[in-house]
Amino acid sequence: MSPRISQLPNCLVRWMLQRHMPEVLGIENASFEFPWTESEFLACVRQRNCVGLVAEVDESVVGYMIYEMAKSKIRLLNLAVSPESRRRGVGRYLVQKLINKLSLQKRNRITLEVRETNLPAQLFFRSLGFRATSVLRNFYQDTPEDAYLMTYTISEPEPVILPMNRLAKIAG
Repeated sequence: MSPRISQLPNCLVRWMLQRHMPEVLGIENASFEFPWTESEFLACVRQRNCVGLVAEVDESVVGYMIYEMAKSKIRLLNLAVSPESRRRGVGRYLVQKLINKLSLQKRNRITLEVRETNLPAQLFFRSLGFRATSVLRNFYQDTPEDAYLMTYTISEPEPVILPMNRLAKIAG
């Protein structure tokens, strides 16, 4: 059985830097039919509200994500894990980092778009609590393919109502 990333003491999540680009691009090209270019990555992470992170194991990049911070939400723009590191919890670990940034007072949801043909990604995000909330027709510039808008939202926890016994009712 593959080790889970949380069991690997040498897994680090760091800011994506230009020096990570060769490994990130290798993962990107191995993961997507229509990969981002280096200039697209760099243009994105140079924006003030955009963040790029890499997951490293033994000083090698095994995954990455890029997200955009808006006033009330986080938009996940890109996420991939190297083929040899998949199904070990790397992607889940990265997405959990985003989920941990959510709060009821500020950013309370994460949104992302997934190609209609990318069933593994749809199932992965669904397993993390994301739900398809709409279909975006002809969303991609490279193909006439639709996308599913998937959303993860935190909400107020349900109030806990404890049962009262007779003595508690009398005591008030």
